[in-house]
Amino acid sequence: MNFVQIAADIISKNSLVMSFAVVAVMMVAGYRLSALLGEKRFGSAVAIVIGLVLALIAGKYTGGSKGIADIKILSGFGVLGGAMFRDYAIISTAFGANIEELKKAGVAGIVSLFVGVIFSFVVGAAFAIAFGFKSAVDVTTIGAGAVTFIVGPVTGGALGASSAVVALSIAAGVVKSVLCMIITPLVAPYIGLNNPQSAMVFGGLLGTTSGVAGGLAATDPKLVPYGAMTATFYTGLGCLLAPSVLFMIVRAILGS
Repeated sequence: MNFVQIAADIISKNSLVMSFAVVAVMMVAGYRLSALLGEKRFGSAVAIVIGLVLALIAGKYTGGSKGIADIKILSGFGVLGGAMFRDYAIISTAFGANIEELKKAGVAGIVSLFVGVIFSFVVGAAFAIAFGFKSAVDVTTIGAGAVTFIVGPVTGGALGASSAVVALSIAAGVVKSVLCMIITPLVAPYIGLNNPQSAMVFGGLLGTTSGVAGGLAATDPKLVPYGAMTATFYTGLGCLLAPSVLFMIVRAILGS
C-alpha cells in the first residue's frame, strides 16, 4: 500500500475531521477574497457562497443528492451540516449574551417575531400563487419556506406536501438566508443596527438564524448572540404557526 492509499484511508476514516479542515480553509479563503475586494466583513458571506458552489459541483460530479457529502473523503459534511451540529451552533450563539440586554427587547422583540413570521409567509405564499400553485398545502409549504428553510420542510412534512414542493421551500429559505448575510452589513449603518436591542428586533424580523448570525458577524460580532437568540425563537414560532393557523387561513382563502 503506497502513501497515497494510506492517506486516503486515514482521511476516509476521519471524514468529519477532514470536513472541519475544509470549512476552515473555506473561511480563510472567504476572508482573503473579501479583503482583496476591500470589504473584509463580507468574509462569512463569501465563504458560504464558496461552499454552495462546491456543493453544486460535487452534486454534478457524483450525481448524488447530498452535495459535497457524496464524496467519500468528505462524507463528514453530512454530519457537520446535520441537525445535531446545527442545533449545537444555534445554542452556542447564546454564549456571551447579557440577560439584562435580552430583557430590554421586551414587547418590541415579541412583536417583531410575529410581524417577521407573518410578513415572510405572506411574501412566500404570494410568490407561490404567482407561479401557479393553487393547493393550500403547496402554498403554505412554500410560504413557510420563505419564513426559514427549517420551517418549510417541517410544515411540508406535517401537511403531506410533495418532495418537490418541500425542495422549493428549502430553496426559498436558503436564498433568503444568503441575501440576509450579504445585505445586513451594507444596510446596518442606515437602520441603526449597532446595539443589542436593535439586533434582537432585527433577528425577530428576519428570523433566519444562519442569515442573521452571518450578517451580524460581518457587522459586529458582539451583536450575534442577541440577533441569533430572537431568530431562534422566530424559527420555533414559525414551526408552530405555519402548519396550523396559517395553513387554515390559506385553506379558507383558496378553498382547497
